[in-house]
Amino acid sequence: MLKISARNRFAGTVESVDKGPITSLVKVKIQTPVTITALISKEAAEDLALKKGDAVEAIIKATEIMVAKE
Repeated sequence: MLKISARNRFAGTVESVDKGPITSLVKVKIQTPVTITALISKEAAEDLALKKGDAVEAIIKATEIMVAKE
């Protein structure tokens, strides 16, 4: 399990990854079922090697949503 101080965490599955020139729009379907959309850098999406169907966690801190993957 990924250790992180943020407490607002939602496990889910990547629904889509739309990569732009600078940022990537990642849609994560969580268990309820609800989809959370995160705008992350293209570099972060590539570093995590995100693809449709990946199990991830949407981590919400303040006004941002980050994406984590083990």
